[in-house]
Amino acid sequence: MKRSVLPMVLIMLTMSMTQAQKLSAKTDAMAIEIEQKVIEWRRHFHKNPELSNREFKTAEKIAEHLTSLGIEVKTGIAKTGVVGVLKGGKPGPVVGLRADIDALPVTERTPVPFASKVVSEYNGIETGVMHACGHDTHIAILMGAAEVLSKMKKDVKGTVKFIFQPAEEGAPPGEEGGAKLMVKEGVLKNPDVDVIFGLHIAAGTPAGHITYKPGGTMAASDRFVIKVKGKQAHGSAPWTSVDPIVTAAQIINGLQTVVSRQTELTKEAAVVSVGMIRGGVRNNIIPEEVEMIGTIRTLDEEMQKKVHENIRRTATKIAESQGAKAEVDIQIGYPVTYNDPELTGKMLPSLQRAAGKENVKLVNAITGAEDFSFFQREVPGFYFFVGGQPADKKGPGSKLGGHHTPDFYIDESGMIVGLKAMLNVTLDYMATAK
Repeated sequence: MKRSVLPMVLIMLTMSMTQAQKLSAKTDAMAIEIEQKVIEWRRHFHKNPELSNREFKTAEKIAEHLTSLGIEVKTGIAKTGVVGVLKGGKPGPVVGLRADIDALPVTERTPVPFASKVVSEYNGIETGVMHACGHDTHIAILMGAAEVLSKMKKDVKGTVKFIFQPAEEGAPPGEEGGAKLMVKEGVLKNPDVDVIFGLHIAAGTPAGHITYKPGGTMAASDRFVIKVKGKQAHGSAPWTSVDPIVTAAQIINGLQTVVSRQTELTKEAAVVSVGMIRGGVRNNIIPEEVEMIGTIRTLDEEMQKKVHENIRRTATKIAESQGAKAEVDIQIGYPVTYNDPELTGKMLPSLQRAAGKENVKLVNAITGAEDFSFFQREVPGFYFFVGGQPADKKGPGSKLGGHHTPDFYIDESGMIVGLKAMLNVTLDYMATAK
């Protein structure tokens, strides 16, 4: 009896692999069939972008599409979010798939026929609105995944929760939004999500390629405000002042040592940058106060805590040495985008099947941030990047812009790889889940 167990297991594994390969071939064919439709959706959203927490028409079109597929739809989640639930024909886990749907206050310069002409207001300033980070491609890819999976519902071993998330770029001042609010409102519950997958188009990665990293893949993003308080005096008699400007300059220099001399960079990268400094109203008055605002990027939670402590100590002690006082306020932003290592390893063959093994690359972490990390704090998650760079590395008019720029451009031929990847990770995870 014992001798017969191993051959039976091997036979069952072989049958399972064969079934998975057949299913993958089927979904790939269905993805190719709707590729042009996915591109047209992307162009529609690109032409009609909406800012964070204002994605009303975007949400309406998404909801209409999901409803037309017979998917259970909920709207108004985290203000403008849309969630679709597809219950497969067979029992299994609940898989979450996420796409962000908001655009940026950027005036488009790209000479494409579907360029955005939308104008809106951001922080009281009139501005153009543009999908300058590729969220339009994310929406279209997830809509495509919903269409394919709904058509093969009887083969789906579990439930798929399609999460179209607003305000990834950050809610307007004074408002809540994004993944954090979605989690707060229970988007991962009822049914309870077991794992979640997400992707991001990458303008600097060749179309047809996929990149990934287990563990910390994108940084935690925190904001700091340092107020340096001194003593005001006439600029002609600085010895009667406690100069907050000179003190602030020394603090800025001191902050450079937080990363270069106080952080274990062989473990993970870290960044501390001062992005704004303001103080004073006149050339011959030494002011009473100077304010500095900056960003902190870390890829490890313990390092994050240590960097925060070191910023506080460095700023307050330097100010003390000058007879001034420094008040340090660190505001926690997005957590580390952390790819569960076991899940990442398990899904690697799925990505390789979607793009070709030679086109799937392990890369270093980046210090950009993503609020997909809030989902990953609740359940295991895997976030990967899909290439969108043209082969000639040129955009329209030979100009290729990066993310968050007016010239941002994506080669739409890379979107089919993203669609296949989302389908593969979903169905493969379901097939192997216990």
